[in-house]
Amino acid sequence: MIDNDTKDAVVTHWWWVRHAPVPGPRDQIKGRLDLPSDTSDTETFAIQAARLPKGATVFTSSRQRTQQTLAALVRAGFEAPSPTVEPDFDEQDFGAFQGHTWGELAGDPTLTAFWADPANTAPPGGESFAALIERVRRGIAHVNAAHAGKDIVIVAHAGTIRAALAVALGISASAALTFAIQTVSITQIDGIDAAWRVMGVNLTSDE
Repeated sequence: MIDNDTKDAVVTHWWWVRHAPVPGPRDQIKGRLDLPSDTSDTETFAIQAARLPKGATVFTSSRQRTQQTLAALVRAGFEAPSPTVEPDFDEQDFGAFQGHTWGELAGDPTLTAFWADPANTAPPGGESFAALIERVRRGIAHVNAAHAGKDIVIVAHAGTIRAALAVALGISASAALTFAIQTVSITQIDGIDAAWRVMGVNLTSDE
């Protein structure tokens, strides 16, 4: 983070939007499952669409829930060009845990091992949150190289946005997992040359 004068710096505005709610059990582990989202809350989408900048460069993950969320924002008034799918902004891969609820996995020794260090332990056949941070770091560098100085809107996932905050704040994977990221919330981070400034986290339609 920086507080110095940015008059002569190249400022890139990153607007991270979490996808809309996904129907199903509340504690279901969705991860890389390609599930649809519920975009029926038109009031929420109207409020959030008004917060997003016009003329932004737009990215989504490859999951339909992010693309459906972007489409709902556009219907609500967000002026956006066709998005680019960026695989590095996909959700964490929870491997064999995906599709199950945490309750269904209770007593599984692999889940016990996971909870011992959830930031750095990969679920069976999946990836750790620490690995997700490095993937998102790579995606940010790639996008920033092509679009520095612009507004960038990314419709992605809670894990992806926590990972972006870890990159911006230089914090540990464990610390980044403490952020709450609600559905259709906006997290704004400014990239200023090689530094970062966090403008707002988990901004919802109620704020």
